[in-house]
Order: sequence, then structure tokens, then C-alpha cells
Amino acid sequence: MGDFKSDSRGDSTFSIQKKYLILTLFVLVLLILFSGGFGLVDFIEKKISPPQEVSCGDGTLYNNCSLTKPYFCLDGKLIDLSSVCGCQDGFVKKNNTCLSSYQTDPKTIDLKYTLGEESYSADFVVYGGFVDYISKIPRSIRYSPGYNSSRVDFKLKAINEEEQRKFLMPLVVKIQNITDNEEDQVRIAISIVQNIPFGASNKTVTFGSNKVNYSRYPYEVLYDIEGVCGEKTDLLIFLLRELRYGVSFFYYPDENHEALGISCPVKESLIESGYCFVETTAPSIITDNKISYVGIGKLSFIPEMYLISEGKSLGENLEEYKDAAKLIRIRSSIEKSGLLGPIDRRIMAKIDAKYGLAEKYYG
Repeated sequence: MGDFKSDSRGDSTFSIQKKYLILTLFVLVLLILFSGGFGLVDFIEKKISPPQEVSCGDGTLYNNCSLTKPYFCLDGKLIDLSSVCGCQDGFVKKNNTCLSSYQTDPKTIDLKYTLGEESYSADFVVYGGFVDYISKIPRSIRYSPGYNSSRVDFKLKAINEEEQRKFLMPLVVKIQNITDNEEDQVRIAISIVQNIPFGASNKTVTFGSNKVNYSRYPYEVLYDIEGVCGEKTDLLIFLLRELRYGVSFFYYPDENHEALGISCPVKESLIESGYCFVETTAPSIITDNKISYVGIGKLSFIPEMYLISEGKSLGENLEEYKDAAKLIRIRSSIEKSGLLGPIDRRIMAKIDAKYGLAEKYYG
């Protein structure tokens, strides 16, 4: 075999081609970056990055059982799947649902709510059999000697009833299935309760030798599609607490009126409490505490406040804060002048459509 001989001209040519290739790649990268070609970078990152976890409206990851039995997270919705997720105590499995002996005398109610300037309704099945059970629970509370009772004790008795929770959780799940946006879930829950008509029960209960008005449990408010301020506030407290928000309630002794408080930025809250005022008797805007009530007028400035549970807070810069401020300003202007100008009239019309308000200053 002959000797192998290198060709210096070939080495030189290869070196030039290599440098030319590197320079071309460098220029190409610069062109991509400076011509807005970051899409390539995004594409690479998407290929390299692990897929993001996705979940249902209660935070349950896809293809997993919810903490609330018998629900299973499938394609963004919580569905009944008792064969996999089981049932709560007192319920039995049947066709992937869970049944209770209290599920008798069913009726379908229509729950109305407003979200994003649109009005909606949601069907919900309630059971007379369970109402019979819960209506027989004594309203009184036995205290140990020396214990000072509190209004919050009776709230917690109504809200924390264990069997009732099992029958109210399907409504929480229904809200979570409408949207996975947590603040929209709050808006829906508030609007549902506000749109339940105001009305007192014609029942009474006996405490010692005294008869007092019957106070409904939250489930009874749904079944009757009716409630007074305290009863509707109990229902909303339950829903928002199950949505993991911090909740309290405000009591106005002079007017004997209750409203809900939801955790929010201090600057937006009532008396810097960290809890925003939410009226439950009729459609209104979060933080609007300057409503004029029939036969009462406006509420006292400083109410009693009772904390129920801590939790998540509403965020800053919600549209509700600004809209409520506009509404309060317009009401004040009307009270002073007795007039509603064309600009404020348009503002009022827009706010009314947005929240489905009960009051109308612009007919």
C-alpha cells in the first residue's frame, strides 16, 4: 500500500467551510431573535418542559377522585363515580351514584344567577325526606355552667350539621363545574343566594315559655326557595367556606340585620376588618353597604363582626369594588338633588345589567 499523504489545501478548505458554517448559524440565530422569532424558543421550551397538571373546579387533578365522594375529575368536570371513589357514610352505591334513605319526595328547583352581564339558571334537586329530618333537630344549645353564649354558636350549629353537608355539597360541585375560575365561583354562589326570594317562615319554636320565629337551616332555605337575611347568610357562609374562602358575618343590632363578610383586601373591607360586606337579601354588589332598606333605611355604620373561618381572600382590583363605589356616589347625588343626570343614568343601567340588581333608579 502507498503512503498516506495529507493535502494542506484540503485542510485549509475544510477550515474555511467550518468557519463559514459557524458564522452562518450565528447570523441565523441573530435574525431569529431580532425579528421576533421567539416562537422558536417557545416551541423548544414546550417540547422540553413537562406537561402542566390540569384540574377540575375544586382543584382535583384530572383522572383522580375528589375529596368529596363520590366525585371523579374527568375532562374538567366532577362526575359521580361511586364504583371508584366510594360514598359518604350513610349512603350506598347504586349505578355509580350514592343514595340515602333521606332522598325521598324529590323536587327540582331553579336557581338563578348573574355572571358577566348574563343571566343563567341551574337546576338542583332537593328532597323533602331530608327536610323532614333536619326540621326536627332542636334549635336550642346546651351550655356548660359559666359559659357565655354567642350568636356565632347558633350560626355554627346551623352550618356545621354533618348530614346537611352531604346534601349541600352537590350544589358546591355544581358551581365548581360551571367554572374553574375561583372568583367567578364566588360570584355565582353570591348571586344564587341573593336571587332566592326574601321571606320568613310561618313556623315558630318554643324556648321555655316563649315562642319565637322558626329559623331555617341552609338546606331548608333551598327547599323552600325562601329565607330571611340570617337564614340566607347561613347558606352563603356554607357555600363560600366550602369554596375555601375566609368568611364572617356582620350583625346590626339596631336593625336586627345580618350580612356576610368575605375575606378581601383591607382597603376594600368594611371598617378595615379584612372582610368585605355582602348583602344576601337581594342582588347587590360586593362592598355595597349603603343600600336603603324598606322600613329601615340605611344600616348603622359599625356592626358587630363574628369570624366563622379563615381562608382565601378576594383579590385586588376587582370590578365590584369600583362599581360599588360608583353606585354609592350616584345614590348620594340623588339623595342631595333628587335628580339623576343622563350620564349617571347610563352608568346605572350598565351596572344593573351587569349584576342583575333589584334596585332601579332609571326606569
